[in-house]
Amino acid sequence: METPMKPLSAVREMPQEDRPRERLARLGAKALKDAELIAVLFRTGTRAEGAVALAERVLREFGGLRPLGRASLEEIQQVKGVGMVKAVELKAALELGQRLADHTARNRTRIRGPEDVKELLMLEFKEYETEHFKALLLNTRNDVLKIHEVSRGGLDGTMAAPRDVFREAVRIGASAVIVAHNHPSGDPEPSGTDIALTRQLAEAGALLGIALHDHVVFGDGCIVSMKERQYL
Repeated sequence: METPMKPLSAVREMPQEDRPRERLARLGAKALKDAELIAVLFRTGTRAEGAVALAERVLREFGGLRPLGRASLEEIQQVKGVGMVKAVELKAALELGQRLADHTARNRTRIRGPEDVKELLMLEFKEYETEHFKALLLNTRNDVLKIHEVSRGGLDGTMAAPRDVFREAVRIGASAVIVAHNHPSGDPEPSGTDIALTRQLAEAGALLGIALHDHVVFGDGCIVSMKERQYL
């Protein structure tokens, strides 16, 4: 009788420096993707797949971290390979995250510069394999009223028309906007199209009386501010 093959994605098969726990200790929790953080909680996978692969499958089955956060303990346990212990640990971690988010929401994020934009959005952009375009809608004190996803696209980029950027800003009475998008290549260097769009958005915002404070381009762990580059 043949011995079953070990799953290639098992944590124990990874080089030690690539294992989620070791990466967290070395680089910090923010360097890990959602699935890796869940794998740290799980510690082990199943006979068929490692902890990271199991975590990735859990996220796929629920459609992402936010829907997973809304799932009941019973629903999480229905995922093959996730027993009571893993489900309870995951549910507890998600509840802690939600309570922290609720506490943060009561103390609105104030944007003082591009580093605040990076702090607010880097974790989210890190998970995307395609380009996403977002707008931070601000009040007169530069507090974030809402993060609005304007559009999403393929690997070659996505379009963001001024009407799509400013429609929600007008609706909620925002006084200023900061836009941000990611480059799936990991290189945040603005393209000619990025620069032209920034100027187009600034002109449209001026007509509406809504200032465009910045356009921040996200790469792999780094950003470029159009304002700092003096494109605004």
